Amino acid sequence: MKKAPDKTTIDQIKAHRCIRKFTDQPVDDKTVEALVTTAQCAATSHYLQAYSIIHVKDKTTRKTIAQLSGNPAWVEKAPVFLVFCADLTRLDAACRMRGVVMEKGWTELSVTATVDTALVGQNLLLAAESLGLGGVFIGGIRNDPETVCELLKIPDQAYPVFGMCLGWPAHDPPVKPRLPVQAVLFTDHYPAAYDQNTLSDYDKKVNAYYLHRNDNLREETWTGQVAAFASRVIRPGMKAFLEKKGFFLK
Repeated sequence: MKKAPDKTTIDQIKAHRCIRKFTDQPVDDKTVEALVTTAQCAATSHYLQAYSIIHVKDKTTRKTIAQLSGNPAWVEKAPVFLVFCADLTRLDAACRMRGVVMEKGWTELSVTATVDTALVGQNLLLAAESLGLGGVFIGGIRNDPETVCELLKIPDQAYPVFGMCLGWPAHDPPVKPRLPVQAVLFTDHYPAAYDQNTLSDYDKKVNAYYLHRNDNLREETWTGQVAAFASRVIRPGMKAFLEKKGFFLK
């Protein structure tokens, strides 16, 4: 492993950027295993650890997943590609070992497994960045989750939540500005309405970011980007897919 950059944890978190271009330098299996071991230290509800991670090495499988994800080149070319699954199969096995029947399909357990998976994924990326690696989450694997399950032989009671590309960065994008803290942190109760001036000011900051970053310059605002996303139906088959896999049934 490379020597960790000299940054505090807070500095490291604030320096996060999505890395989509990687050098040809490989990331060895020992490093991947160390990152997963570190990621497992994430908080987990009821100690369930309801997740599994698939390290996808097969080039043909990677190419197919890249196509399903909208053809992002980084899925195919990144030194490491991981698929994070919410996974209740071990809970089922534990119940059978103890002679009881697992209560399947309940929304609370489905949410718990999904949250566990998100936490371990964030932990893993942060650990990777502490070593000088970079990465990006790939939600596009949910474009066709059934095919992803077939490719990776993911059983019922488990489903792919997101993918992750990892490698040594070959570009240095700027940090994308986040919402101001007053837009997300409230005291005692939720506000009656959002302060539109706050969002308007944030739009200006985001627009400046897009106009002055390293490449792919464009006119863009946060509210415009979010409105375009939230005003259309995204992956309409997800509910039926999750129910088929045994999640969110009750």
